[in-house]
Amino acid sequence: MRTRIKICGITRVEDAIAAAEAGADAIGLVFYPKSPRYVSPALAREIIAALPVLTSSVGLFMDADADWVEGVLEAVPLDALQFHGSETAADCERYGRRYIKAVGMSGGDAHAVAAAHPNAAALLLDGHAPGQAGGSGETFDWRQPAPESHRVIVAGGLNADNVAQAVRDMHPWGVDCSSGVESAPGIKERRKLVAFSKEVYRVERN
Repeated sequence: MRTRIKICGITRVEDAIAAAEAGADAIGLVFYPKSPRYVSPALAREIIAALPVLTSSVGLFMDADADWVEGVLEAVPLDALQFHGSETAADCERYGRRYIKAVGMSGGDAHAVAAAHPNAAALLLDGHAPGQAGGSGETFDWRQPAPESHRVIVAGGLNADNVAQAVRDMHPWGVDCSSGVESAPGIKERRKLVAFSKEVYRVERN
């Protein structure tokens, strides 16, 4: 199985293009205003318009008001949603879109979240504590068993130096990287994007 690559926290058109050219299957756009990687709906629309064909876009929200999410969806042609807060299954499903539910693995219970969100398209296992935003650069123990009921995406502290080990340990559906390919919060670095993708491809060939 090929490991999918998602690059999250895209804030610039050129970074979205660089991520796609490096091999990303999807980019993540953060609609959480407190995040240093927040993008406005207008900028997000511009970024998505520049994406090469077959590169998906995912919108990240954290305990957002329904009106805000619906407003973003009216303005931005997102392919999927990602919820990073304490959202219930009903909260996530009300928009009629495929969604990813994030789990803070520092004290969180992925199996409980999986059971509570049976219709989630995937679970994103991140290194932060429950209730915290992503992009912290924290890893977690990749040797622990992941829920078998959902496709799993590994996130949290990944970079070109450790992503191969994460793939070997968890055999995830996908990997998600943000800070590990940046020169500053929200600013991606082409060299790091290429190195990250190469490591994912390398471990798959071995």
